[in-house]
Amino acid sequence: MKLLIKYSLCIVFLSSCAFSQKKATAYLQEAKEKGPYDAIIVPGVPHDGQSWSSTMEGRVRWAKYLYDQGLTNNIIYSGGAVYSEYSEAKIMAEYGKAMGIPSGHIFTDTLAEHSAENVYYSYRLAKENGFEKVALATDPFQAKQVYPMIKKLGLPIGLLPIVFDTLKTVDGNPEPIINPDLAKEDSFVSIKERESFWFRFQGTLGKQIIFYEDDIKNKRLLKKYKKDGRVISTSEQVN
Repeated sequence: MKLLIKYSLCIVFLSSCAFSQKKATAYLQEAKEKGPYDAIIVPGVPHDGQSWSSTMEGRVRWAKYLYDQGLTNNIIYSGGAVYSEYSEAKIMAEYGKAMGIPSGHIFTDTLAEHSAENVYYSYRLAKENGFEKVALATDPFQAKQVYPMIKKLGLPIGLLPIVFDTLKTVDGNPEPIINPDLAKEDSFVSIKERESFWFRFQGTLGKQIIFYEDDIKNKRLLKKYKKDGRVISTSEQVN
């Protein structure tokens, strides 16, 4: 619980760059009124093989709360082995299962290495599994960070930023015991060794994503992305 309090203080410090708790509460209330999402997207953070960070704890506990409240039927954890040898999505999935979420309602995207990729690749995974109503469930800072991309592309993804006052009232249990080796990637090479700082920065902006043509409704954007070689055409999808 100390980690969660520390995490909350950190988010408060970054509040000027984040959705306000009033806004986050409004999103939560809207979800309660309009019924459950088919799935929520939970972006990952690095794991050291020992214990979760305050950021991971907040996101995992929030996802569990939303599932327990019947606000989502499934959870998509997202993130590859980026800065450590442990797949972020797989680690969070292990925590989710240890906290009582049925494995049949847990999905993992292990391709994403940046926040924008967390959102888009998980959205594609949701579509592939027939999930139509999807939301991003993460801390208010990250939610606001990637919201412009969601809006720009016109992706049908809702928002469920963490409401810290709500989260602090539930599940004060210790960190669940998991086997991190289940999430270890044997062929791991740190992104810092694979990519330059500038290339990683471009990835943070979503400029390494290859989009599917049917997801881009804006014709101007579609033309631009095709010119940049960042679109999988409809014919390629069929083949």
